[in-house]
Amino acid sequence: MPQIEGPFQVKLSPQPLHAAAEGMFGRMALDKRFEGALQADSRGEMLAATTAVPGSAGYVALEKVDGALDGRRGSFLLLHSGLMNRGQAELTIVVVPDSGTGELEGLSGRMKIDIREGGAHFYRFEYALPGKE
Repeated sequence: MPQIEGPFQVKLSPQPLHAAAEGMFGRMALDKRFEGALQADSRGEMLAATTAVPGSAGYVALEKVDGALDGRRGSFLLLHSGLMNRGQAELTIVVVPDSGTGELEGLSGRMKIDIREGGAHFYRFEYALPGKE
């Protein structure tokens, strides 16, 4: 499976919550710009919750990525699921099955995020596309 990596920028914007969820959750709009072999913009929604125990939290997010992957144009959806268990992080980001459009139809894969010194964000994306092995 091909694997690519590169930098990305992310902007998080707080959003209003349902009144019953206030104080329990945080909601953010995601805006990203991917560079490298993935030349794309994405928009998404994130819902997060913290607990009374420091270092324990969870989040889920969906984002639509639109652009070019190794020169093939289209869009796809990413599903995020993240947990912090007393400071131990676990993050899963996968392509939503059958969400690829255009030249990215049939895309599958997993993404990892690496936040480096100084706060720079990088992605690693292992993917499969029909006809590209």
